[in-house]
Amino acid sequence: MKAISLAACIPLGCTSGGWNCYKHPASGLPRTQTSSRPTAKAAAAVVGGALAVGAVPTVLGAMGFTGAGIAASSLAAKMMSAAAIANGGGVAAGGLVATFQSVGSAGLSLSSRVLLGSAGFALVSLVVGL
Repeated sequence: MKAISLAACIPLGCTSGGWNCYKHPASGLPRTQTSSRPTAKAAAAVVGGALAVGAVPTVLGAMGFTGAGIAASSLAAKMMSAAAIANGGGVAAGGLVATFQSVGSAGLSLSSRVLLGSAGFALVSLVVGL
């Protein structure tokens, strides 16, 4: 955000003479509100990154990729069946189903958490205009 000098702001008529007594000429908001916007957007982006990291294991567990294996009659079981049929009877190592099962049972690695958190941060930053 571009710095605004006190002279560029419009007086609101209060007596203390501080930044709270002026409003931003473009937005009409008190000066203290315009200066806090980038902080709120950055906080939203950080929360978005944290939610992305926290949501993946929860969503995979709900799909049926659990620590005890793939849950019967779940979406994960259907995915495993389709992958096994497509691969001639076995699930390919390193494939989508195997990767999801690995994350569902052991959780995300540190590098995966960093990558996923960065992606969540970037996505929310784009949405809020940071």
